[in-house]
Formats: sequence, C-alpha cells, structure tokens
Amino acid sequence: MKEITVKVYRYNPGEDAEPYFETYTVNVNEGARVLHVLHAIHDEVDPTLAYRYSCGSGQCGSCAVRVNGEPVLACMEEARNNITIEPLNLSVKKDLVVDLVPTLETIASLKPSEASRLPTKSDIDAIKPLRSCIECLSCVSVCPAMDVTKFLGPTAMRQEMRLALDPRNIDDRITAAVQEGLFTCTSCQACWKVCPKEIQIPGKAIEKLRSLANKKGLTLPRHKEVAALVKETGRSVARTEPTFLELVNAEVIEPTGPVKATVGFFVGCMYNLRLPRTALDAIEVLRRNGIRVIIPKEQVCCGSPLIRTGQLEYLETLKQRNIDAFRFRNIDTVMTMCAGCGSTLKHDYRTPFEVLDINEILTKFGIEPPARLPIKATYHDPCHLLRGQGIRDQPRELIRQVVDLVEMPSICCGSGGGVKSGLPEEAAALGKRRGEEIKKTGADIVVSSCPFCEFHISGHTDKPVRNISTLLLEGYKEKDRKKKKNPVVH
Repeated sequence: MKEITVKVYRYNPGEDAEPYFETYTVNVNEGARVLHVLHAIHDEVDPTLAYRYSCGSGQCGSCAVRVNGEPVLACMEEARNNITIEPLNLSVKKDLVVDLVPTLETIASLKPSEASRLPTKSDIDAIKPLRSCIECLSCVSVCPAMDVTKFLGPTAMRQEMRLALDPRNIDDRITAAVQEGLFTCTSCQACWKVCPKEIQIPGKAIEKLRSLANKKGLTLPRHKEVAALVKETGRSVARTEPTFLELVNAEVIEPTGPVKATVGFFVGCMYNLRLPRTALDAIEVLRRNGIRVIIPKEQVCCGSPLIRTGQLEYLETLKQRNIDAFRFRNIDTVMTMCAGCGSTLKHDYRTPFEVLDINEILTKFGIEPPARLPIKATYHDPCHLLRGQGIRDQPRELIRQVVDLVEMPSICCGSGGGVKSGLPEEAAALGKRRGEEIKKTGADIVVSSCPFCEFHISGHTDKPVRNISTLLLEGYKEKDRKKKKNPVVH
C-alpha cells in the first residue's frame, strides 16, 4: 500500500456558486490507477464525489478525466502523488461528470439501403483505423476550433470518414462534413495525441475528407488560390522582396571553426519569402557552432499546404523535386526550420535521408554558450513541432541559455491547417486567445520556432516575437560586444 494525496475538482451547478478544489489523501495499492484513487475517496472519505466509470479496462471511455490538465482514462492512468484531477473541458453536470449527450447526438449514423453492397476486405481495412473510437470525447475536450467556431469536432469528422468509406452508407457524408466545419480544423493534432485508442483523426479522417471534398469541388476558394500559386511558382506564398535563396550566393556555407556536421537546409516557403532575415540569422548561428550548411537552390514547397487542404494532384511532383535536390548532393541529414515543413518531410515523405529540426541539430551537436540577456521570455510550442515531431525539450534548452523562461499552456495559435488563409476570422479568434495567454505570463518577448506561428502571433500581441535562432544570435552579439568592450589582456 502507498499513500496518495490528490487535488480534485468539485462543482455542483445546482448548489455551488463556482467550482473549487478539494484535497484528499488515501491509501491505495502499488500500481493503482486514478480510478482506484477516486474509488478510495468515494468509499472511505467522501461519498458525495461524483465521477463516471463502467468497464474499468479502457474499453468504454466512461471514466475520461483530465490529470494535470491532460485528458486520460482514469482506469488506465497510473496514480501519482500530488496530481490534480479535473473533468474534461465540457459542460459539467457534477464534479468529474460531464454532459456527453450534446456531442454524441451530433455523430452521424449509418444509413444503408437494400441496394448497397457489403464491405469488402479492402473496405474493412480502410475503415479499421477509424472504428476503434470509444466515444470518451477526450479529443473534443482539447479541440481549439470548437472553442471559437460551430465545428462539430474531431470525433464527428472521424465518423464522417468512417461512413464515407462504408459502401452500405447511402448519404453524402462529404458535403455533410463540409457543412459541419471540416475546413475549420487547424491540424494542431491535439485530438489524436490525447486519444486513448491513438486514432490519427487529422491524417486518417480530416485530410482525407478534405481530399474527397476537393474532388467534389468543395475546396475553399482561398485554398484553391494557394494550390494554383504552388503549381505556378513552386511556392505557397508570393514573392514580395528578395528571397533567402537569392540573398545567399553560395550553395555551401562553411562554419567559422572546425566542422562538427554537414546538413542540407530545407528552407520552406515562409522563411524563404516572408522571413528571410530569420533564416539568415539561423545560418549565422549554425556557422558559429560548427555546422556546414548546403542549400540546394532548386528546392520548392514541401506540399504541406496542399496536404492539409486536401489538394493532392501536384504533390508527388513537389516531393520528387525536393528529394532529388538533396539526394543528388549525397546529403545524409536535411535540416528544417519550419515546423510544418519538418513534420511533412518526416511523415508524408519517404526520404533517403534523415530529417531533423534545427533545434534537434543544435542540441545534438552542442552550442557555444551565448551571453544572457536581462529579459523574460515565454515560448509558444508550434503544433507541428510539439505534437507533429515530439520536440518539446530542445527549444527550451536553447532558450534558457539566453533568457529566463516562463511557461504558458501549449495551445494552437490558429495559423495552421489552411485556417489562416481560408477562414481568417477563426484564425484571428484563436490568435487573440494566444495573445491573452502571452499577456498573463508577464514576459517581455515571445519566442517560437515556426514561421506561421511567428507571423500570426505577432499580429495578436504587443510583445516582440522572436525565432529561437534570432534569440541565440542576439545572445552571441551581446557576448561579442562585452568581449570587445572588455578584452582579455595576456
């Protein structure tokens, strides 16, 4: 047996003016789950505690709650000391019990006809990744789009794709999905990261539904314009100033000291065309830290804007051009700065080379310590870096070498999934929410590692927004300034 102390959310809408937390200490067996702790509280301390459970084996979804802010199944999550247990981010009926009915009622059901055929094995194989949902609604509780739009949510989209693949269904589920907010998803991937069945809703449902919608002519007008631009120019944004690839004359950039590693640099559309100065800052940081950089000039858009919006006709051409640009130079490691590009190259390509984000490169090979700057920063986790690539600690390790870091919740800024271009009002609403969180931190600057996030967030905060590379370079410039001011005398 072991003693566990937990903090539990309490709220009875019929009696309490507002929610509050109660602290409980109970004894449970080693290896006990959160559900066992709730049982102990209910049976031994406070029988008024309300929570929901059924199977106790991770198959029904009834016991979904948040532990330290993250949705989990209480019956599967190991109990740890000093955790906080809260309900899902849904309407609370009492304590940890939320109202599931409004969401469950929106999930479409199969409508067969006598003329429909039975699913073949290939149909069943296509449906299989989508049918293991236990309707716990963890995904719904973390969906940012549902907070600011009438989007029915990820589990509704999962069901729409499941029905679209089923030959027995006679309804037009694609048009229905578009009407239910298909294009409001920001591709933040929060839904499948909290899914206890690991259903990859963004990639397996939403992007495929968007592809089917494209074939029916239902793609948003602005998304069509982006696809046309990619096909015409090879880039997803228009040229408005000299590009990074134009400003860098040499294909090979040598470091200032001994060579630690050689990487090919996949620049991406935004750093090439909108934020070239940031990419130049990154080159300076890499040179200072022994990284030789090869920059193929024939590289083009990675195709992420097309994949996320379901426009796949030109995608294979982009992939082949990019792969060939690096493969022909015998490059073993390709570095990305853009979170979206990195996630796309890692997950949507089959590359003959390793793909690493710049934060992975710099922490892998180590950096010269920069000077510390007397400011406080907060870090915005790009969705395609944190959830798309699993990169959380490396950016923070680099930032803390330059400034004091204050954390804020890792929520979507609203710039992904084609939402900023196709549905700017939704993107602005999510950007405003991000700006409010930034203000709460009291930070002097915002740091991120994604051009879309940096560009979007800068319009929703009065704080300067920096890329990690730019922050590091500022630290190096301060170090050099101090060294010049106070030279070492031998």
